[in-house]
Amino acid sequence: MAQESVLIIDDNPETHRMLVDLVLEPNGYRHLAANDGAEGLRLALQERPNLIILDMQMPDMSGLDVLKAMRQQDLSIPTIVATVLESVDVAVQAFRAGACDYIIKPFDPQDMLEAIQRALVISRSRVVQDQLTQQLVEANEKLQRQLQELNAIYTIGRSVTSLLDLDQVLNRVVEAAVYLAKAGEGLLLLLDRDSNELYLRAAKDVGEEVARNLRLRVDDSIAGRAIQSGRPVHVTGAETKIATGYLVQSLLYLPLRVPDRGVIGVLGVTNRHVQQSFSERDIYLLSALASYAAIAIENARLFEAVEVERAKLEAILREAQEVVIVTDEVDRVLLCNAAAHIALGLGDITLFGQPAWAAFPTRALREMFTEVKETGQPVRREVGIKDKRAFNAQLTPIEGVGHVLVMQDITYLKELDRVKSEFVATVSHDIRTPLTNILGYVELLARAGPLNKEQQGYILRVRDSMESVTELIGDLLDMGRIEAGFDLEMTPCNLTQIIGAAVENNRLLAKEKRQDLHWEPPETLSLVRGNMRVLGQAMDNLIGNAIKYTHEKGNISVSAEEEKGYIVVRVADNGIGIPPADQPRIFDRFYRVESEETADISGTGLGLAIVKTAIEKHNGRVWVESKPGEGSVFCFVLPALSPEGA
Repeated sequence: MAQESVLIIDDNPETHRMLVDLVLEPNGYRHLAANDGAEGLRLALQERPNLIILDMQMPDMSGLDVLKAMRQQDLSIPTIVATVLESVDVAVQAFRAGACDYIIKPFDPQDMLEAIQRALVISRSRVVQDQLTQQLVEANEKLQRQLQELNAIYTIGRSVTSLLDLDQVLNRVVEAAVYLAKAGEGLLLLLDRDSNELYLRAAKDVGEEVARNLRLRVDDSIAGRAIQSGRPVHVTGAETKIATGYLVQSLLYLPLRVPDRGVIGVLGVTNRHVQQSFSERDIYLLSALASYAAIAIENARLFEAVEVERAKLEAILREAQEVVIVTDEVDRVLLCNAAAHIALGLGDITLFGQPAWAAFPTRALREMFTEVKETGQPVRREVGIKDKRAFNAQLTPIEGVGHVLVMQDITYLKELDRVKSEFVATVSHDIRTPLTNILGYVELLARAGPLNKEQQGYILRVRDSMESVTELIGDLLDMGRIEAGFDLEMTPCNLTQIIGAAVENNRLLAKEKRQDLHWEPPETLSLVRGNMRVLGQAMDNLIGNAIKYTHEKGNISVSAEEEKGYIVVRVADNGIGIPPADQPRIFDRFYRVESEETADISGTGLGLAIVKTAIEKHNGRVWVESKPGEGSVFCFVLPALSPEGA
């Protein structure tokens, strides 16, 4: 880069010397000097420096006069004005006259250097801007010429790419090629990759006999050269043989290239009866048309493939046993299969384009749509139909489509689950009686006579095992009752009272481990619709778990708050925590974390499963946040009752 020059226009020699010695020369700038405004203006016009440093107060011709003169002569050079007067009016006049910066004398050399650097950035930007402007003008002229050339094929290309019928596309392309090149004949050959041959797919003014038998080897034909090279092939002069009985005076082949598939064929124009070659303009225009044609052919091919797949999908959905309903983004039905008509009792009603509400005879399905719109997340729910059948329904939002509802009939599974729950409840109840008798006899053993220390140890083990079995049976009965919905009468409940009772029930257990069990009831909390006994049991299990898995002198905190129409309850502890690998499974039945810290802690593995089942029966959700060694926070959320519902 050439050394940038700075012109100093100042009548003070000391200023000249200071600028040159302390600012310009140390930083590699070339300097010019003028002692008055007239000389400075002459040097500016003659030398065209990159920057001017201009004193505002000079005899005869002031700095402001120099700026005005530069503007009159259309001289655009970044200028820094320097003056001993700190005046807003002077600064405003200077900037209005074209100055780019303003420095007060005496100035700090570093401040001046920074001002110079800023100004030169502006200067460089103007140079670049001028160059870009010139390039833009040239590019616009070139683009204008190209637009004029492409205007001839624009309408043809647009109509071709809008077609989806392959025969129409191919015939339209060949006709357009003949028209644009003013050719005698036109043909379009597609590549058969299995035989490595080109076969005629569309033609204009080519003899019927030739067209019927025209197949060309890729490795032994002029058209094959266009396939192999991927470039236009132009032949003119003496008669050229394309096929038996097909001689031409000139020909032009252009490859049809499709992204990701390569060359799929050639577009050709020929002159059989006149010795007229094809120009560069013809090659240019037909190359553009060939690109249109390749896209149109691929679009038509993809459309045919999509139509085939759509027909397959329709057949699958028609025969599928699951209910499938697809709606658009404004909940109009796009697809409703036969299973949906049968399951929802829709009969022969045509739902296409109708509001989705017309297809849903149950409130639960309509509520699922409302929830998905509010959350944007998939919703899964068990839905009952009027004929007592039960369905597992999942509604999923799909971006750009709308929503997909899939429902599986689980009536048989529900019946199996009911039978299972009844069986577990019956067996558990029947086992409880003999267990109680055994426990009673164990208690009487000590009264039958003195026992040695070893016998007493055996009795304690029997008693602990009996209590574990009794606890397990109790948990199984509770789980079965909650799952089956027995005695699950739902009424407006005060969660504050339920949580307070659970805290008091567990306070003695916490005291034995010298733990701090903290519960601060909120001032106000909406009611929830639920079963007090089941919710109380869920709270008992969560608080009992926190106490069980927290060391002595630990802390357990219980809180509840209302957020956006939901009640959020948290039970936090600073206990042993849960490893990340175990967290997804801790709500499964009989699952317990296996570690050295939990080896001596008894439990059935059903407590958290009961919590999950109970909360989900109340249309809620439960989760855990935990770090090993730091503690856990178990949370559940329940919908709050509106004042009207309460």
